[in-house]
Amino acid sequence: MITIKSVSVDGLPLLEINPKGKEMDLLPTVIFFHGWTSNKESCLVNGYELAKNGFRALLPDAYLHGERKEKELLPDGLEFWNVITRNLTELPLIKDYYVKKGLSDINRFGVTGLSMGGFTTCAALTQFPWIKSAVVLMGSPDPINFTKWLLSSKWTEGIQTSINEEAFNDSLVTLSPISLAMHPEKISNRYVHFWHGTNDDLVPYQPTFDFYEKVKERSFGSNVSFSVSKGVGHKVPHVKSVEMADYFLAHL
Repeated sequence: MITIKSVSVDGLPLLEINPKGKEMDLLPTVIFFHGWTSNKESCLVNGYELAKNGFRALLPDAYLHGERKEKELLPDGLEFWNVITRNLTELPLIKDYYVKKGLSDINRFGVTGLSMGGFTTCAALTQFPWIKSAVVLMGSPDPINFTKWLLSSKWTEGIQTSINEEAFNDSLVTLSPISLAMHPEKISNRYVHFWHGTNDDLVPYQPTFDFYEKVKERSFGSNVSFSVSKGVGHKVPHVKSVEMADYFLAHL
C-alpha cells in the first residue's frame, strides 16, 4: 500500500508518494522527472513502483508544465533546454527540503525520468555528485547533437519555427557543461542504467546506445548498464517502470 500527497516546495508543486505508514520515516528517495508537455500526474505509475520498493518518490511539475503551465510550448530546442535548466536548479532545492525535514537520507538519493526527464537525469549527473544512482528512460546524454537533430525531426513537423542561427549556435555552446557525452567522467563509477526502444522516433536510440558502448569500457563507467526493447517507440512500457524501481532497490 502507498500514500500520495500534494506538496509545495518553495512554490514548486510535486507529488510525494510513500510506503503507507512510513510517511514520516527517514527514507531513501528517488526524484522522477516527467517528459516534454507532460505533468507529474502522468508519472504516477513510476512513483507507485518506487514506493512499493520502499522509496519516497518525488514527482515535480517542471517549469511551464502541469500546474506551472503558462503558455503553449514549441519544440524549438531552446525552450526545451530552458525547462531542463530549471529542473537542474530546482533539483537540489527539493533534495535540501526533504533532508532538512528529516524525511530523506542524504546518502541515498536517486534521480530518474523519461524523455525530457531522461535528459534532465543525464545532465544532473554532470552537476551533482550526491546522486548515488540514476535511471535514464529514453533520454540522451548528448544535448548538443540531439538539439541539432531535433530541428529536422518529427518533433517539428507542421510547426513554423524562426530561429536566429547565430543565437542558436551560441546557445548550444552553453549546453557543454551539462553534456554527459562531453563529460562522461562525471559518471564517477556510479550506478547508471539506460533503457531505450529501438523504434523511438522522438529521441533516437542509437546515439545513446553508442554512448553506453564507449563508457562501459572505461573505469568511471564500469557500473553503467543498458537494456533495449526491440520495436518499441517513444513510450515506456510498464515492465520498464518496474525494472527502473527494481534497479534502485538493488543500487540505492
